[in-house]
Amino acid sequence: MTNVLVVLETRDGTLRPACLETVGAARLAADAGGGGTVTAVATETAELDAAALGSAGADKVVIADAGAHSPDGAAATAVKAAKDCGAGLVLVAATVRGRDLLARIAAGLNTGFAADCTALDFTDDGFVFTRPVYAGKAITKVKINGDIAVASLRGNHFAPAGRDGAAEMGTMAAKAGKSVVTGISTKSTGRPDVAEASRVVSGGRGMGSAENWSLIEAVADAIPGAALGASRAVVDNGWRPHSEQVGQTGKVVSPELYIAAGISGAIQHLAGMNSSKVIVAINKDAQAPIFQHASYGIVGDVNEVLPALAEELAKIQG
Repeated sequence: MTNVLVVLETRDGTLRPACLETVGAARLAADAGGGGTVTAVATETAELDAAALGSAGADKVVIADAGAHSPDGAAATAVKAAKDCGAGLVLVAATVRGRDLLARIAAGLNTGFAADCTALDFTDDGFVFTRPVYAGKAITKVKINGDIAVASLRGNHFAPAGRDGAAEMGTMAAKAGKSVVTGISTKSTGRPDVAEASRVVSGGRGMGSAENWSLIEAVADAIPGAALGASRAVVDNGWRPHSEQVGQTGKVVSPELYIAAGISGAIQHLAGMNSSKVIVAINKDAQAPIFQHASYGIVGDVNEVLPALAEELAKIQG
């Protein structure tokens, strides 16, 4: 029997959506390991839904009493929670914060970790993690040499368990940290984070200018829950913020739908989105590399195709 701990990520007291996927993966891992318990820990105070987390796969949810996020404090709290529940596996979502905590937690447990995993399997020798390397050109299988395995899971590769019943709620004392996050300065767009969204509309240099981004936004507005993405060239030109950059030096996304408008398909960009379920490419260059990876391709001027696409999508939604 293998007990699993999931380290939840909250912001302003609200749970990040990717965490429910991580809880679902933990449920699968616990069941594969002999029917262990899944415990989810929030390392700072938050209002959490016991029914939602129970449905996702958690048996128990523990909320620490920290008032603000502390990287080293959160890691220490997670380590204590892992020891308290006898965890054989600790999982975090592969968000920016998750990546920050991953190595800290592994060090606190004196074990190794596997980062940015897209699958996990249970074998007679323990858990084996699948993770892409070399910009997605190769896949590695990783086994942790230690009593406890620690891993981060890439978004949109797992799903909540979808079971009945609420999780048992509890509290714990948080470990103090030397550093504390006092605030996060960000511009609210009202759209989901591109790394967590199930639908992404991205634009590249072929959009021509920042002013033309209204064409991208119109398509995203017509697709419920769509996030905006951008290529590195766009961000380097100052057309869009770095938080929207998709690629090897930006964010890795795995949405159900990825629309690439005016993006040629450089290997650096493909590294960030080639695991998308459905890729729709729009480019006036019929020889653009992006078409080799697209599920559907439209050869045409984005200034003509995007308005027509937004209009038709609006009709469907209407």
